[in-house]
Amino acid sequence: MMESLKSITEIPDLRKRILFTLALLAVYRIGAFIPTPGINTKVFEQFFSQNAGGLFGLLSMFSGGSLRRLTVFALGIMPYITASIILQLLTVVSPHLEKLQKEGELGRRKITEYTRWLTVGLSAFQAFGIAVAIQRQTTLGVALVSSPGPSFIFTTVLTLTTGSVFIMWLGEQITARGIGNGMSLLIFAGIVVGLPRAVGDLYTKVFETRVWSLPVLLLLLVFMLAIVAFIVLVERGERRVPIQYAKRIVGRRVMGGVSTHLPLKVNSGGVMPIIFAVSLLTFPQTIGLFVRSGLFSRFVNRFLALFAWGEPLYTLTYVLLILFFAHFYLSIIYNPDEVADNIRKQGGFIPGIRPGKRTADYLDDVLTKITWVGGVYLAIVALIPEIMLAGLRLNHLPVWLGGAWFDTHLPTWLLHGLNVNFYFGGTSLLIVVGVAMDTVQQVEAQLIMRHYEGFLKKGRVRGRRSPVAT
Repeated sequence: MMESLKSITEIPDLRKRILFTLALLAVYRIGAFIPTPGINTKVFEQFFSQNAGGLFGLLSMFSGGSLRRLTVFALGIMPYITASIILQLLTVVSPHLEKLQKEGELGRRKITEYTRWLTVGLSAFQAFGIAVAIQRQTTLGVALVSSPGPSFIFTTVLTLTTGSVFIMWLGEQITARGIGNGMSLLIFAGIVVGLPRAVGDLYTKVFETRVWSLPVLLLLLVFMLAIVAFIVLVERGERRVPIQYAKRIVGRRVMGGVSTHLPLKVNSGGVMPIIFAVSLLTFPQTIGLFVRSGLFSRFVNRFLALFAWGEPLYTLTYVLLILFFAHFYLSIIYNPDEVADNIRKQGGFIPGIRPGKRTADYLDDVLTKITWVGGVYLAIVALIPEIMLAGLRLNHLPVWLGGAWFDTHLPTWLLHGLNVNFYFGGTSLLIVVGVAMDTVQQVEAQLIMRHYEGFLKKGRVRGRRSPVAT
């Protein structure tokens, strides 16, 4: 490891990329401590602590705690992710966007420009909802906003929108001039900085308030290690499709005639399906900020109660969205027709499968099956924090759906949770482990290109090799 780190320092370009990435991450963390003008920060943090359970706690985790203090970076990266989802969905139904997507680099730049402008609109919309909602709120008789009114709303919208756009720019710069995975690294940094607070919370519960005993803490640590091992196992899992290359005679040389394989990852989308699902589930909460006291407030409150974090309908929608985006994201990043065409051009074929259309259909069928497994895996990992914090709440179902039966026969911890911090849930660990593995792969690829040995003695991270036929 020391020799690998020494190799990094000896490569000027890689050293500059890493330092550039660390510098921008430091800027991101500095912005997480600059409060929005007009906010009573301490009172707002108390208010957030009283209402931090569920979805807002998860959003605070993604923003690195900025939402808890309502800093200039409170919206985090979620508006950009939501805008990306909307544009990708519109690409399927809009001929203009579909044409741009097929135009190569120029078309992708145009779609990126549309995504940026949509991010500005979504950020302004969410910031306006937050400003309107919090200026009416109080905690223990103290107002969250010192001077409510149009000027405060305008300032808050301008500040939060600018902060969200600046975060988007930071992520793009890390991707282009750093070590890559800019947006994922920002989320990674937001989660990691909260780990000391989570460890302190555990220490308080075990050694000060005595809420938990030491054996419970040890059991929790073993459970965390099991989750990490499970995530690493699935993230490195792949389906290897055998490929045979026919022999060719070029001049006096015989080429080809070798057997290899095409690795297809079980979870090709990584953590993106979960992030996409979370970003869409924030919309009902945002809309609810506008109409809680309006004409349709009763209907809206009922709707929000059904989709409250941890409720059965929310959990079901969450799982369905994860499964949907697991397949949708795969269709964006992987084109079986293109892979099959490349295999055919290189003189290769899958044993028992005819080249061309049959090969593409076979690859599509294999990808669909393993993506179902990957989607179920993501859903299980995403539900772990819900079970640990709030439970599944199946006892809230109507009687005709078995709510009373669940209340009688299921254990209390499964229905009401264990009130364990988010940082020990599956989603955060999936992001941390996944981004860490990808980052190691990025750095290792830079080392291999310059003839240096990578972090792993046996070569690249197993299961993350680029397809040989693409």
